[in-house]
Amino acid sequence: MATAKDFRRIALSLEGTTEAPHFGRTAFKVRRIYATLAPDGRTANLMLTPDEQALKCEVAPEAFARIPNAWGERGATTANLAKLRVAELCAALESAWLHAVSKKR
Repeated sequence: MATAKDFRRIALSLEGTTEAPHFGRTAFKVRRIYATLAPDGRTANLMLTPDEQALKCEVAPEAFARIPNAWGERGATTANLAKLRVAELCAALESAWLHAVSKKR
């Protein structure tokens, strides 16, 4: 299962990613923030598209959940790291990163 250490390693391996504090969490950003890591390292928030979010929440509801606010309506998704394999986490982070480097969205 994935850990906060895996999350940080994968996020920082994505081109141009920097790490900084963000409202009590750790943010990972390239052009904009695409993911944040909770202080306890158990969960992370990812900026996905609403369609990606819906699919992940349907396929793996124990691992992914829509954030219950306006950000969640736009694709902000909480990932329970202990419920994800490292490869699944990597794919989700890469998706979020791609949206952040894209000029559109």
